[in-house]
Amino acid sequence: MAERLIQSIERAADVLELFMVSNPELSIKEISQKLNLSKSTVHGIIKTLEHRGYLQQNPDDLKYKLGIKLFELGNFMGEQLDIGKIARPIIRNLVDELNETVHLVIRQQDEVIYIEKMEGARALTIYSHVGKRAPVHCTGVGKVILAYQSENEIDRVLSSAALEAYTKYTMTNITDIKNHLQSIREKGYAIDDEEIELGLKCVAAPIFNHQGKVIASISCAAPKMRFDEVRMPEVIMKIRRAASEISSCLGYREGNNPIETGLESF
Repeated sequence: MAERLIQSIERAADVLELFMVSNPELSIKEISQKLNLSKSTVHGIIKTLEHRGYLQQNPDDLKYKLGIKLFELGNFMGEQLDIGKIARPIIRNLVDELNETVHLVIRQQDEVIYIEKMEGARALTIYSHVGKRAPVHCTGVGKVILAYQSENEIDRVLSSAALEAYTKYTMTNITDIKNHLQSIREKGYAIDDEEIELGLKCVAAPIFNHQGKVIASISCAAPKMRFDEVRMPEVIMKIRRAASEISSCLGYREGNNPIETGLESF
């Protein structure tokens, strides 16, 4: 005898699954139309999910987006899938070698979220912390993930993002950003040179999963004066090597991995 499915839970799952990359925010009317459900039914589901933290409402446009509870569950699931567990000893070795702060981030919708941060002896006070969201257009970790998305997805993200100028070095022109992303793909790494915070420099590399998709990135951040022309090649090499090692542990075996090719100039 087939198992009995509970319709209300099925509908709640349908609602949550609408909030993919192409639909970061939705109104009750939009959800009702997409699922062919009455507004009153959708309203009850939405309010229940909001009460439990799975959805939250944007006070500006009254639309809904995924809530922090899903991040917490996703973080736990990430541990079960080993990305955090696999990356942690590799990150620790990198921190020991470079004596600087190292981050691990994943993409969520059109932003990135820091899921790991380890500090060296020369730790610095910067904006990042575990659970913090950051824009993709002006962070090394965000740019290197965005660079490996499809052309259509890059266009969609850049056309919908605010592209805020955090410093005088932040790129906000879409054409300039797209050209920069092409350069990142060619080199296999990204640099944030005071684009998110003055005085801060960051080197980031992509992490691939077993399907060859970039699902995360790793970075090393330090005051700009510590990342001079003499030290940069070493930092770039070690960040790319660590990203490649994590990718391999996740099952990535593609022979044309950009982070496994020769070191480009910076």
